[in-house]
Amino acid sequence: MTVREVASYLNVNEKTVYRLAQKAALPGFKVAGAWRFRRADIDRWIDDQKRAVVDR
Repeated sequence: MTVREVASYLNVNEKTVYRLAQKAALPGFKVAGAWRFRRADIDRWIDDQKRAVVDR
């Protein structure tokens, strides 16, 4: 997935996706200088975020 696709999927701004990816808070990787994301990794990240809120 591209940054734009992830932003749409998460309903956030593209800048938020860039910021989280650069901090390694969102699982992604660069291909020829452009960020890419696997949907399965994003879904797992969402599940982890939900668990972290519930565990508080």
